[in-house]
Amino acid sequence: MTLLQYVGIFVLLIAHQVQADFKVSTQDLKVLLNGQQSFELYLTKNLSENVLVTIEVQHPDLVKTLPDTLSINASDIIDKWSIIVEGKSAGHSVVAVNITPNNVTDFSDAFVRVTVEKSEVLYHISSVVGWIYFLAWSVSFYPQIYSNYRRKSVVGLNFDYLSLNLIGFIMYSLFNCGLYWIPEVELEYFRRYPKGLNPVQVNDIFFSLHASFATVITIIQCFIYEIGNQTVSITARIIHAIFAVFILISIILAGVATITWLDFLYYCSYVKLCITLIKYVPQAFYNYKRKSTDGWSIGNIFLDFTGGMLSMLQMILNAYNYDDWESIFGDPTKFGLGFFSVAFDIFFILQHYVFYRDNPNERSNEILHKQESSDDEETRMCCGLIIQK
Repeated sequence: MTLLQYVGIFVLLIAHQVQADFKVSTQDLKVLLNGQQSFELYLTKNLSENVLVTIEVQHPDLVKTLPDTLSINASDIIDKWSIIVEGKSAGHSVVAVNITPNNVTDFSDAFVRVTVEKSEVLYHISSVVGWIYFLAWSVSFYPQIYSNYRRKSVVGLNFDYLSLNLIGFIMYSLFNCGLYWIPEVELEYFRRYPKGLNPVQVNDIFFSLHASFATVITIIQCFIYEIGNQTVSITARIIHAIFAVFILISIILAGVATITWLDFLYYCSYVKLCITLIKYVPQAFYNYKRKSTDGWSIGNIFLDFTGGMLSMLQMILNAYNYDDWESIFGDPTKFGLGFFSVAFDIFFILQHYVFYRDNPNERSNEILHKQESSDDEETRMCCGLIIQK
């Protein structure tokens, strides 16, 4: 090994020893409007030279820090400093650290996401509302399952709606599980949004997997109980084929690294959004065609309506508490989907209680069906007596 190589190794070792890391005690901080909270900024290794620490605020109109600069000498024995954060206006901001000179320190993790809220009470109300709508949506599958079991029939439940629902929840489960459980995908998300939070929580995973399971149970019932003349329509099959081709192409592109697997999961979520927009249409049209909602559980609709209304209520509460109306009007997708679902729920309720309430045609069909069954039974009995004679 040459002298130059020895010198290079020595320099690298020295550089590694003098490299200092700035860290923070928490990366998420909640502050009341006109209130104060603090976090700790600390060093994990000794400095090799004096540095100037500047506290940079993403939105100075929302957040103020004390102090806003720190002069740190390499000879100082202090390795921890308290930074006070004051909430000036409701909203979200990022407090980050910048070091001068920056060649001897690593401060990429020295940032704090600050949320300034107007009211702690509204925060807790929003949390309660969130859990209630989560439970309402989770339980909403079972009235239909119980109705099918009690009637031993799935007549009245549109198969297009059911098949679209299954594909939608499978896509939603893929997105949630992939982003939450696959480290490489999560790392890609943080590379793309370095100061962001993982948008998927444990309750998102539970809901999507549970919804897929409940939908599979309902589909199994379709193979066990009476189905009448129902089947998946050609239109629905074409839609499924389009989604299948889209997902297959996305998998191939992700497999050859043309797109990232994170992009693939986002494409899965887009399929879910499209399905949410169209899945109610087949059931509503089926009810209209039959002039009846018999076999379509109204309990499912009431729970879905409750979940949708509370979901939108939580969004409004959060928008007011964090002065973040842009989350609704600036990106209306989530709010619009909730509103769209609630609008269809109202239409289903009108179909059940107003448009087709005590439908005489439906009653006549039921009476005729019973009469035909009775006539068939009498015919069988007569044939039996003739054979015996």
